[in-house]
Order: sequence, then C-alpha cells, then structure tokens
Amino acid sequence: MYDFCINGGGMVGAALALGLAQQRFKVAVIEPTLPREFNAEDGPDLRVSAISASSVSLLRKLGAWQYIESMRYKAYTGLSVWDAPQHRTDFTSQSVGEKQLGYFVENRLIQLGCHKALEACSQVDIYSGQSVKHIEQSDSGEENKQVSVVLCNGEGVSATWLIGADGAHSQVRQAVGIGSSGWQYQQQAMGITILLDKPVKPITWQQFTPQGPRAFLPMFGNYGSLVWYDNPDVLANLSKLNHAQLSSEIMNAFPLELTADGNGFTIVDKAVFPLTRAHASEYIRGNCVLIGDAAHTINPLAGQGVNLGFKDVEALLAVSAQYTALSSHELLSSNGFRAALKANYEAPRRRDNALMMSAMDGFYTLFSNDLAPIKWFRNQLLSVAQRIEPAKREVLKYAIGLR
Repeated sequence: MYDFCINGGGMVGAALALGLAQQRFKVAVIEPTLPREFNAEDGPDLRVSAISASSVSLLRKLGAWQYIESMRYKAYTGLSVWDAPQHRTDFTSQSVGEKQLGYFVENRLIQLGCHKALEACSQVDIYSGQSVKHIEQSDSGEENKQVSVVLCNGEGVSATWLIGADGAHSQVRQAVGIGSSGWQYQQQAMGITILLDKPVKPITWQQFTPQGPRAFLPMFGNYGSLVWYDNPDVLANLSKLNHAQLSSEIMNAFPLELTADGNGFTIVDKAVFPLTRAHASEYIRGNCVLIGDAAHTINPLAGQGVNLGFKDVEALLAVSAQYTALSSHELLSSNGFRAALKANYEAPRRRDNALMMSAMDGFYTLFSNDLAPIKWFRNQLLSVAQRIEPAKREVLKYAIGLR
C-alpha cells in the first residue's frame, strides 16, 4: 500500500511526486500518457508556460530543473504592457535585481524534466498507459481511511491519500463529489507558433485592444509564440485560413513590435483553446486532495496557471514535511494530518487562488473595455505605473512570484 497515489503525472502531479519522494514517502503516479522524449530537431509545442522565479526555485530543489535546462527554454528580461503607445508600462529584470523575470518553457518539457528526475526515485511507481476506472474510499473509521483505485486494466492501487492532479475535468474531484463554480469566458485564445527571420529579443509584450489582448512570447532560437484573444467566431474563421492568409491577418491585428527592424516570420503551427475559470468548493474531502487545475483553472492572461499549481505543491509539501520522521500509515491517516492539510494547505491556497482569479478577471475587464471612463482610468493607471518605480517594482515582484 502506498502513502500517496497521485492521479495525473503532468507538470504539477509529477512535481508533487518528486517532493513526496524526497520526503521518503511511498508514491504511486497514474499517468495515461507519458511525455515523448526530447529531440532537439523537433519544432516547439504549442502549449507554453511562463515559469516564474519561484517556480524555477521549486523545480531546482526537486531536481527537475537541471533536466529542463539541458533541453531548451527562453529566459526573458523584459515585459511591456500597453493599449496605446503613449500609455505603456515597461518592466525589466534589472529593476527587481534579478537576471531574468522568468522563463518560457514548453509544457511537455517541464513534465519530461520532472519524469527524468523521477527515474531516480525508487519509492515512486509510475502506472503509465493506464487511466482510472473507479475510485472508492473505505470508511473504517475516521482514523483509518484509505483509498482504492481500480485501473482500466483491472489492476488495483491502494493508498492512504489520493491526490487529484488530473486537470480541469478531474476524475478525483467528480468521484468524491466536490463541486466547483465558474464559467467559460466569452472569448477564446488562438496560440500561434512562429519562426522569425532574426533572433528573438528576451522581451515579452501584451497589447490590449477592445477585441482582446494580443501577446508575444519569445521562445528558443528564432521561435516565438503569439496569443490572439478574440470571440470564438473570429477565431474559427482564422483557423480556416492557410498560413499565408493568417500571416496577413496577424500583420493587421498585431502591433508593429512584432516585425520591428524588418523582422519577418513564418507560421509553424496554430490551435484555438477555450478560456475557463473554475474553482473547487473545497480541496480536501475524506482522504482525497485536489491540486493544480483539478482545484482551480484561471484566465491565462498573465501566465499564472501552472505557477499557481506549483505554489500548491509547495504548500502541500510543507505540511507533509512535518510528518516525514513518523510516516506510518496510522499517522498519515490521522485527524492531525488532515487538520494540518485543511489549515495550512486548503485554507491559504483557496484564498490566494481566489484572489488571483479575481485579480485576473478585473485586469481583463479593465484592459479589454473601450468605455470612455474605463479607458481614461486605464490610461492614467499605465501612465502613473510607468513613472512611479517603487509601485511598478512591487507589482512586478508579485507577478514573478517574489512576493
């Protein structure tokens, strides 16, 4: 029997498995699809995350960052936000005493880096190519609960605690009856991978328009990623265009920064993603715990999604670390451990995640609205932010996880 069974070996689930293994717990990870091996000749994946300084620090401690570094990533040192050229705020890593603000890394490579580190963990078993068919919590008294998981091949996995790291449509959340509230945004986002003619500067930018944001994320080599927010009908029509036609639409819709200094580009890949906000009503029920997207999904406007998941990992590991010396099943299944999870994992993480969700919604409404009073306030805010360095510095530290 395992101490922890983690359903979902993605970025967040695999990171948690590493941390629990370092604490000498016995861990099972169920992951239907393991990331394919890295090939430097492959083009970039569409799904990219902005990894904050605090997330990198966690991945270093877990032993995963060294593998990610050996593959590919793009450090960025600047961040610019504007709606009109005269109302612009520029952030730099130098202003907060850091070498970089963060890193853009393909999601698959973050997951792969964690799994490479897991290969050295003898107390972790990975059930790959399998998915969960059935979840059952035994009820042999509050002090001795355990969770039984039946896989689609009929194999059984038993653990004291089941962690739902299985994404926005979490089986674990549904199986234990935890509700969630939220909505699907009226807009969607198109991710477009491009290859530029000239090397990419380490600066990411976002222009806000009444139709939605237009963003650029620098990637390794001459690659970059564009994010085009708009209503579903517009993006559906754009999806039907060939690359030459879509390039023309990009030139019309995106700011001149994209092709500054005569830098041209070609389209490599594209896809449209729905935008969803959801928040679980609780993160713990019985001996099941939710983490990452299983507990919360957020507007990806500021790239905070996976960083929030890594903050969940840190908070949960801080609780489990208190029980490392006495890691018997009896202790783990006690009310003391459950109470500690409730107080020091669920309560602070639900509060902080809800705050970030609301902040992103407010930010989105403020910067994607053309009503005259809101536009005036937005412009004043950007102008003031550009001039007042201490305020700008504090905003930036919060955004990159230094606060």
